[in-house]
Amino acid sequence: MNNFNFYTPTKIVFGKGTVSQAGNLVKQFGGTRVLIHYGGESAIKSGLIDDVKKSLDEAGLFHVELGGVVPNPHLSKVYEGIELAKENGVDFLLPVGGGSVIDSAKAIAYALYEPDEDVWDLYDHTRQSKGSFPLGAIVTIAAAGSEMSDSSVITNEKTGEKRGYNSDICRPKFAIMDPELTLTLPDYQTMSGCVDIMMHTMERYFTGNGNMELTDAIAEGLMKTVMKFAKILHANPTDYEARAEMMWANSLSHNGLTGCGNGGNDFASHRLEHEMGGMFDVTHGAGLAAIWPSWARYVMKNNLHRFVKFAKNVMDVNPMIGADGSELDAPMSDEEIALMGISRVEEFYHSIAMPINMRELGIEPTEEQILEMTDGCVRATGGKVGSAKVLERADMEAIYRMAL
Repeated sequence: MNNFNFYTPTKIVFGKGTVSQAGNLVKQFGGTRVLIHYGGESAIKSGLIDDVKKSLDEAGLFHVELGGVVPNPHLSKVYEGIELAKENGVDFLLPVGGGSVIDSAKAIAYALYEPDEDVWDLYDHTRQSKGSFPLGAIVTIAAAGSEMSDSSVITNEKTGEKRGYNSDICRPKFAIMDPELTLTLPDYQTMSGCVDIMMHTMERYFTGNGNMELTDAIAEGLMKTVMKFAKILHANPTDYEARAEMMWANSLSHNGLTGCGNGGNDFASHRLEHEMGGMFDVTHGAGLAAIWPSWARYVMKNNLHRFVKFAKNVMDVNPMIGADGSELDAPMSDEEIALMGISRVEEFYHSIAMPINMRELGIEPTEEQILEMTDGCVRATGGKVGSAKVLERADMEAIYRMAL
């Protein structure tokens, strides 16, 4: 067990009808002039934005709004939000949406605290943030966990770079989580979100320098819960209980809980996917599903004991039962157990209509594009990333090729 810090300052308001509390929550945390930030027209057509504005009006709060955030949120929209917030004296950000909207609001919040600096410098890692304007969040999709995390990912659409920045400064003051807000999501978005939740836990689980047994048990339980309810939602999208389970798993997977006491998070799959997302604008969770099996097979021998534990405890691999369900004369080797665990993850992804390689994702990078993604990952990571196995340039390129 390693030393760790665990910091989760976000107040959670969970359940049906909780959007009505938005105004009072903003006031509780000092907001007086609010920027409502959201994505597409669905938030308006559903009446959600009107409900949010009504709550703010009842609390006597000024508000302006800015929609148009897209998946893999664009830097240009961040700049637009910065200018609108400055013009209207905004002192509180209220994103209404999923990870993309919350991440975009975090970037705006950083920029407003340091109005004379270019916020992209943070994501380009040429300086560190000194502060952030406060923000809350109204969550409409279970996926990124940004409502309780220290992370934000922005895409510079001019350069094709998708970059993340992490700081406790940007953690939301509160998060309103009503599972009913996710009921109308398309299946592809819901299932991509389920993969993202799984991956946020897996990135913390496959580490090379020690782990805490209690944290492992929490992580394993969370992953099994996600797989169970992802299948239920794939078959029955209107199941409220499944939506609620997934929404809470969403937050717990990325608030740091599933990494307490481990020897350093991995997040190589995320970094590899960021380059795919920046180049091809793929849905993040689906991109992770497409890259993870290749990453897993590539690093498995360097972290074999963790893959064996994962296979047994999460994917229910029995060393005495073969892939065809027949009883074996002798137990499988550790390597065989690990490989079966990876195969069962692929089976799970297919069971919820998620891809397991780039072609299934719908992209086929050229030789030049593979090298460009590799170069981008090298720049973004400083040349090394990972804990299960530390990846360098040749490793990153090899995994991209495997994932074709």
